[in-house]
Amino acid sequence: MNTLKRIAVYCGSNPGLNSAHKVATLALGDDLARQGVGIVYGGGNVGLMGALADAALAAGGEVIGVIPASLMAKELGHGGVTQLHVVGTMHERKQLMVDLSDGFIALPGGFGTLDELFETLTWLQLGFHDKPVGLLNVGGFFDGLVDFIHHMCQTGFLKPEHEQCVLVESSHARLLERMRAFQPPQLGKWMEQMVQDAR
Repeated sequence: MNTLKRIAVYCGSNPGLNSAHKVATLALGDDLARQGVGIVYGGGNVGLMGALADAALAAGGEVIGVIPASLMAKELGHGGVTQLHVVGTMHERKQLMVDLSDGFIALPGGFGTLDELFETLTWLQLGFHDKPVGLLNVGGFFDGLVDFIHHMCQTGFLKPEHEQCVLVESSHARLLERMRAFQPPQLGKWMEQMVQDAR
């Protein structure tokens, strides 16, 4: 079982058009706080990011924000979080979020959310970390993405064991259960096979 002391949550700086996304975000923030699981997130005070932080803080949870200085200058940083790390670049932001976290959950969002999600998955695939990565698929938001990940597997660009690394659930309670039970793929095995295939 994986001990999830802190989870990085990737989500939109916009609220989106479907109110169900905000409802799910508030429920996740509240429940993680009540379970004693800290949240690491992008440090913003707007959109789903702000809603997540506010819900967790209201329930007495630990919330750690990581935000680039350029966004702080636009007054987008959340002033009420437990800790707010101001970094120089997006690369530093993503690295620190990974370092501070025991697992990762993506909620609905845009390019930034997908960037964080796929970099985290790539690092898992390459063995740079062994932490679980989940998609909270609220209202089928990620259905098309899940289909495309399967397409990458079917066309030979992704190993089946790496497709299985993307934990997808519509319930955050079920997603957390699977994250706690997650076993990472064996890095050496698939890389050896990749070298053999290339010969």
